[in-house]
Amino acid sequence: YRLSVSRSAKNISAQIIDDDKNITLVTVSSDTKEIKSQKKNKKELSILVAKLMADKAKELKITKVYFDRGIYKYHGRVKLLAEELRKNGLEF
Repeated sequence: YRLSVSRSAKNISAQIIDDDKNITLVTVSSDTKEIKSQKKNKKELSILVAKLMADKAKELKITKVYFDRGIYKYHGRVKLLAEELRKNGLEF
């Protein structure tokens, strides 16, 4: 499975993709109503998205993924997201 990360100036999102079947298994974004209503800063949003992603991955019994950060440097919010995913049980 591949964990793809994308971010914008305000939001961050992550999704787990099965490339063999070409389907998205799990997706979490900081752009949803329940997350936006919490009024957190960008770093806190990254940590919250990572926790939700790890929980959803555990429900599907996914433990190992390939971390695809795309064009984004492993720095700042992307790094926070990755470290929080590791703390919550995902391996990559």
